[in-house]
Amino acid sequence: MTVAQSLLRLALPALLMLTGQNIALADPSAEHAGAEEMPKAPYLLAGAPTFETTLINFRARYNEANPTQQIGEFRSISDKSPNSFLTRAASKINENLYASTALEKGTGKIKTLQITYLPIQGAEEKAARTLAISYMANLMRQFDATLSTEQSVARVASLIEKGKGQQFYKQEVGAVRFVISDNGEKGLTFAVEPVKLALAEP
Repeated sequence: MTVAQSLLRLALPALLMLTGQNIALADPSAEHAGAEEMPKAPYLLAGAPTFETTLINFRARYNEANPTQQIGEFRSISDKSPNSFLTRAASKINENLYASTALEKGTGKIKTLQITYLPIQGAEEKAARTLAISYMANLMRQFDATLSTEQSVARVASLIEKGKGQQFYKQEVGAVRFVISDNGEKGLTFAVEPVKLALAEP
C-alpha cells in the first residue's frame, strides 16, 4: 500500500458522515484501488449550476495554457449510490496530487473542478506543496484570466490560510466561487464552481 493510499484510507472514517445527496467528491485516480470509496466534500449542492463547457474542452484549454504542468486524461470513478446525480472522474498528477471533477449526469456538464493535495512529510514536503499550489493557481486562472501567475499563487495561498482547518471555506468572484476544503494531514482540496446568479429586481 502506498503512502497516498494509506492517507486516503485514514481520511475515510471521519468524512463518511458527510455523505448524502447534496455533495460532491474530490477523488484520486481510478487507477488506485479503493478510489470509489473516497470521502465526499460537503460543498456541492444537488441544485448547483454547471459550467457551459465539457471536460474535454476544459482540459484542452488548461493544457494549452500550462504546457509544463499538464493534467492527464480523466478516468471515470464508479459510484455505488443508485441515486447519485453526479458522474465522477479523476486524473492522477503524481502520487500525492490529483485533479477531479463532478459532472451532471445526462448532460456531462461540469459542476466542479478540483485539485486535491495529499500532504507528505520529509525533505520533499516543501516542493510537493509548492507544486500543488501552482496547480491550484493554474486552475484559478482558467476562470479569472485577469490574474497573473504571481497574483493567482498569492490568492490561492491566501484562501488556504483563511480556510485552514475548515471543512470548507468559499470566496465568490463574479460567476464563480473558489473553495478550500482542509482536512489537515488527510488532504487539502481547492475547487472551482459556478455560482447561480440571482436575477435583478425589476
